[in-house]
Amino acid sequence: MIFRPFYLVVILIIIESELDFETIQLSVPAKLSILAGIRNFIRSALILYCMDDDFLFQLVFAVEEAVTNIIMHGYQGNNGVITILIQPNDAAVEIVLQDDAPPFDPTSVPPPRLDLPLVKRPLGGLGVHLMRKHSDEMSYRRTPAGLNELRLIKLYPS
Repeated sequence: MIFRPFYLVVILIIIESELDFETIQLSVPAKLSILAGIRNFIRSALILYCMDDDFLFQLVFAVEEAVTNIIMHGYQGNNGVITILIQPNDAAVEIVLQDDAPPFDPTSVPPPRLDLPLVKRPLGGLGVHLMRKHSDEMSYRRTPAGLNELRLIKLYPS
């Protein structure tokens, strides 16, 4: 297999002074090597809507955790595609992740037992916790087309 690096370049042009809220979409191969490109894509797409570094860090972190889980646990190293939809509005940013890996509802994962000593905790299991912590709302559904759809919402800072 020949490795071909995937480079993502996002160029945003402001044509009008008023922002129209549109859905921004990207489909990427389910490979860990794409994570840096996803981070850059989200930051570039949202810079017109919110320049707060902490907000962007938290949102990108939550999405990166979700994408990593899809790649590692959903596709389990097999080929696949992840579609990322960014839907900014006046109050928040909504990010929708779609994949056709086997069904998995991360909202059904119980919170980790952080009160237990490290040696008594199971290995892993913090990804969903971190997604919840760094987003304001998280929901899941299986679409009529048979896709997993994870929705993360992050409210703009006041």
